[in-house]
Amino acid sequence: MKTLDRVLVLPELPEPIERLEELAYNLWWSWHPEAAELFETLDPALWLRVNHNPVKLLRFISQERLNEAAADATYLERYRRVMHAFDAYMNATDTWFARTFPDKADKPIAYFSAEFGLHESLPIYSGGLGVLAGDHCKTASDLGIPLVGVGFLYPQGYFQQRISADGTQEAIYEKINFEEVPVQPAKTPDGEDAYVRVELPGRTVTARVWKIQVGRVPLYLLDTDVDPNAPEDRELAARLYGGDNEMRLSQEIILGIGGVRALRVLGIEPVAWHMNEGHSAFLGLERVRELVEEHGLSFAEAREAVAASTLFTTHTPVPAGHDAFTFDLIERYFYTYWPRLGLSREEFFALAHHDLPWGPRFSMTVLALRLSAFHNGVSELHGHVSREMWQELWPGVPVEEIPIGHITNGVHFWSWIAPELAALFDKYLPTDWRERIDDPEVWEALDAIPDDELWALRRELKQQMIEALRARVTVQRTRHGQTSAELRHVADLLDPKALTIGFARRFATYKRATLFFRDLERAHAIITNSERPVQIIFAGKAHPADEPGKALIKRITEISKMPGFKDRVLFVEDYDMHVARLLTHGVDIWMNNPRRPLEASGTSGMKAAINGVPNFSVLDGWWREAYDGTNGWPIGDEREYESEDEQDDADARSLYETLENDIVPLYFDRDEAVPHGWLQTVRASIRTVAPQFNTVRMLKEYVHMYYIPAAEAWARFTADNFARARALAAWKQRVRAEWPRIRLVAERPATHVVHIREPIPFSARAWLGNLTPDDVRVEVVYRYEREDVRTPIRTLTLTPAGLESDGSIRFTGELVPEENGRLEVGVRVVPHHEDLLTPHAMALITWAE
Repeated sequence: MKTLDRVLVLPELPEPIERLEELAYNLWWSWHPEAAELFETLDPALWLRVNHNPVKLLRFISQERLNEAAADATYLERYRRVMHAFDAYMNATDTWFARTFPDKADKPIAYFSAEFGLHESLPIYSGGLGVLAGDHCKTASDLGIPLVGVGFLYPQGYFQQRISADGTQEAIYEKINFEEVPVQPAKTPDGEDAYVRVELPGRTVTARVWKIQVGRVPLYLLDTDVDPNAPEDRELAARLYGGDNEMRLSQEIILGIGGVRALRVLGIEPVAWHMNEGHSAFLGLERVRELVEEHGLSFAEAREAVAASTLFTTHTPVPAGHDAFTFDLIERYFYTYWPRLGLSREEFFALAHHDLPWGPRFSMTVLALRLSAFHNGVSELHGHVSREMWQELWPGVPVEEIPIGHITNGVHFWSWIAPELAALFDKYLPTDWRERIDDPEVWEALDAIPDDELWALRRELKQQMIEALRARVTVQRTRHGQTSAELRHVADLLDPKALTIGFARRFATYKRATLFFRDLERAHAIITNSERPVQIIFAGKAHPADEPGKALIKRITEISKMPGFKDRVLFVEDYDMHVARLLTHGVDIWMNNPRRPLEASGTSGMKAAINGVPNFSVLDGWWREAYDGTNGWPIGDEREYESEDEQDDADARSLYETLENDIVPLYFDRDEAVPHGWLQTVRASIRTVAPQFNTVRMLKEYVHMYYIPAAEAWARFTADNFARARALAAWKQRVRAEWPRIRLVAERPATHVVHIREPIPFSARAWLGNLTPDDVRVEVVYRYEREDVRTPIRTLTLTPAGLESDGSIRFTGELVPEENGRLEVGVRVVPHHEDLLTPHAMALITWAE
C-alpha cells in the first residue's frame, strides 16, 4: 500500500497494574531484581529484544498480555509487593544521611560527569568513568544523600560495537528515541520545559534539559539537538567523546556553564559541587561569573567562595589523558567571557596554564584544581601518582603534602551482585546483612555456607553465562554469513568444566589485553591441557579513533581462530553493562594486567570479587589495596622498570608461572568433585572485597571528607554578604605581596645523637616584612627513617618568642622523638589563616636557610 503517514498505537495499562509505567521511569527497578522481573515475565522474548528496557517493552507489548497480567492473581500479588517496596523506598525519611546530618537533608549536592552508566538500555556511557558515576548516583539514592546529577543525554549515545569476521571493530551509531527510554522533559518550578542558553563564538546555543530519575536522585541531562540551533550545533552533544578538539571544547563549555545554568533554571541551589573529572571544570568559572555580576564580588573574592564549596576528582594517571586546549582556541571561545569575570586575557590564561611536551596548553585539570579547595584521586596509589603529576602547582611543597587526597572507588553492590548469590547470602548471613554490607563482621558468616552449595551456585552462574554468550555469538556469526551447519558448532563453544578467565576492559593499549599471548607457545600449552583445560573470554571497546586499541581486538580475534585456541579464546562483541554482569557473575577468575601504575583504580574486578570470582591482577589501583595473599593472585610485583618491554616480559612470566603453578592446580584439585581449596579463595575474595570496595563505604567517605566540609565552608563564606570570602581574598593578596620578603633562618640542633623521648630544642628567626606571626606558621617538619623505610611527614609548630634586634621574630619549640632511627628534620614557614581549607592552599612555602 502507499503509506500516507505512521501513527504509533500504544497499549493501555489496565487499572490494576497502571503504575508499571511510573516504575519504568525510575531506574530503581534496575537494581531491584524483583522489580525487573515484573517486566520480564510479561514477555521474556520481548524483554530480550528491547535490551531490558521497560519503557520500550510497555510500548510494544500486546494489549492482550497486559490484560492477562492484570487478571493474574499471582502476578498482581508480586506487583503489589514491588510497589509497596518502591513506595517505602521513595518515601523513607529515616535514611543514613538524614540520621547522620539531619540539618542538611534538604541541601543539594551537585555531581557533574560527562557520562553516566546507569543501565545497558541507556547507552550514554563509554566505560568505567560512567559506570562509576551511575553507581555513585544509585548509592546516593540508597543512602538518602541529596545528590543531583548533571551531564549530557547524547542522542546518539556511545557506539555499538560490531566485530567483523576478520576482527575489525566497526562503530555503529543509532539515534536514541527519547520516547522509548526512561527520560522525561525536566520542568522549571513554573511547570515549563527547561531550556538553557550558552554563548559560543558568533552564536548562542540552546540546550534542552531532560530528567532521569535514579531512585531518589534526579539526573539532569543536556541535549543540543533542538530548535533553534543550527544543524552543526544540534550535533554538538550527539555523541559521547566524538568529534575533534573544538567539538570537545564546545561540549565541555555546555556541560560546565550550561549545567550550572540548568540547575538555576530548575530552581536548584547546591551547597556543594563535585566535578567528576575535568570535563566539567568550566562550572567553576560560571559560578564565579554569577558572583561577580550578581553580587558585586571581585574575581578573587568570588573564587574563594566557589573553591571552598567545590570538590574535584581526577581519574587519569597519564598526562596525555587530561583534556587541554590551545590558547588560540580558548581565546576564540572566551574572549567575551573573561571580561565578565574581571580578568585580563593573560590572567584568564594563567588560570589553567600547563606546559606539556608538545607546548603550553589550557588544561582543564589545572583549571579544576585551581577552582576547587578539595581534590582526590580514586585509589591510594593513584592519589600518590596524582600528587607527583601535579606537584608543579605547589612548588616547594613535599609531594606527600600536596593537597590531593584519595577515596578508593567502589561498586554499587545491588547493581552487580548475582540475585542467586544474594539469595544464598539470605540463608546464611545475618538477617540484617542487606543493611550492613559495609560491615566486615557481616561477612565472617560466609564460612557457614557449605562448600557443595556454594560450588553448585558458582557452576549455575557459569552455565547461565555460557548459554547467554552462545546466543550472542550465534547472532554475530549469522551476521557474518555462517551456514546452519557452522552455527550448530556454537553449541560446543566454551566448556563448562574448563577454568574460565574473564578479561573485559576498555581496549586502551596500556591495559595490555594481549599480554596473555606474549609467549604464544606457552599460552597454547596452558589452554590446551586436556586434563586441566583453560579458556579465556575477552570483551571491550576501543575508542573509534584508537587504531592501536582496535588492533589489539583484531589480534585476539585472529588468535581465537588458530589451532588449539579455537573455541578456547572468545571475543564477545558490544561490551555493555549486561555483558559485564554476565562475565563478572559467571567466569572463574578475573584477569587484569594494566601497565603499572597507569590504572587509576579499576572497578570491574570488584564486581567479580563480590560474586566469588577471585582476582588475578597487577598490583595497581584498587587491587594493590585489596590483595592480602588469600583472596586472589598478583601479576608481577611493585618494581619500577627501565623499559616497557622489560616490564611486559616480567609480568608475562609472572602471569604464566602463577597460572601454571598456583591457579590451575588449585582449581582442579577436587574432593568428590568439589574444589574445597578454591572455594576458600572464593570466600576470601567476597569477605575482603564486599565490605570495603563498595560505594556505600565510598559515598560515606565522600560525605564526611568532602561534601559536608564543602557545604559548611559555603555557608561560612557566603554569610553576611560574603564577608569571610572578601576578607580571605584581601588577606591572601596582602600575603602574596609580602611573601617575597620573607626570610627564615633556623639553628641546627646542638647534637646529632639523642635518646628516644629526649627533647630536641629548635629555634628559628623569621623576617616577615609587614606580616605578623598570626599570618604564618613556622614549623619543624620531620620524619623517621629506619632500614630505608620512611614514616609519613609530621610537623611541630614553633611559637613566637619575641622580636630580635635585627627585626626578626624568634620562634622556638621542642621536638620529643617518640621513635628511634634516623630523624630527618627541616624548618619552614607557611601562610596561616583560620579560613584556609588546606595547609598548602596558597602554594607558598619558604624553607629555612
